[in-house]
Amino acid sequence: MNDIGPRPDAFDIERATTDNETYRTVAWTGEYLQVTLMTIPVGESIGLECHPATDQFLRVDDGRGRAVMGPAEDRLDFEKDVTDGWSIQVPAGTWHDVINTGDGPLRLYTVYAPPHHAAGVVQRTSADAARDESSGADEPPAWTVQSGEGEPDRHAADAN
Repeated sequence: MNDIGPRPDAFDIERATTDNETYRTVAWTGEYLQVTLMTIPVGESIGLECHPATDQFLRVDDGRGRAVMGPAEDRLDFEKDVTDGWSIQVPAGTWHDVINTGDGPLRLYTVYAPPHHAAGVVQRTSADAARDESSGADEPPAWTVQSGEGEPDRHAADAN
């Protein structure tokens, strides 16, 4: 997978997602949105987080999981079991997590609007992603259009 930036692109997203072995690979970054591929190991999760200025769309292509969302870190009042073919829509400002409840990897892709990660970044594990985020190495490119100044993303206190 090679993120070519804000140029036209087309690829078999289902195949790319089911072949992905990394926690996160940024597949394409445009000015206004971004596509990432994710693989969540058995018993692990994306990690409880909240993006105050980013809407997010996720689609499961392989495995089983549970999507949880809510208005606060300690008030996740939405819960749905998801599997191949299911989509998850996360409005900006919503705390959310996707937990792998299956017996194999949970493979999904996500679309962020606006872009959320460094173009082309590959993070083999969630620990790599946390390290990149805390060091500032996982920031969207300056040429992306962000939603303005606002609150930074938040992660659950026990995450990372």
